[in-house]
Amino acid sequence: MEPIILWGAAAYNLAIGGPGLVKSGASREGRVVSLLVVCFGLVYAIAATDPARFAPMLWAGVLGKLGVIALLAPAVRRGELPRAVGWVLAGDALFTAAFLVMLLRG
Repeated sequence: MEPIILWGAAAYNLAIGGPGLVKSGASREGRVVSLLVVCFGLVYAIAATDPARFAPMLWAGVLGKLGVIALLAPAVRRGELPRAVGWVLAGDALFTAAFLVMLLRG
């Protein structure tokens, strides 16, 4: 099951971050964020190839996703960001929970 979750996380990050890299008119900061999201997706893909070996790399994903949620969720609640961002954050929260289960289960 773990490889499926990790491949899903990889696809999710590539789908979320990839378009921002090529979006016409995207800011430099937006492209940097998109690049980081894509890079995390690559980390999840690598972890999916051998979850037992690469599981410790998921701590970076847990911290990154929790950080993004903490930084953006208040702005979504205040209406400063589109509601769609809230759905992205919900996906991040689900993957964070799955990663924590994998990591804490050993």
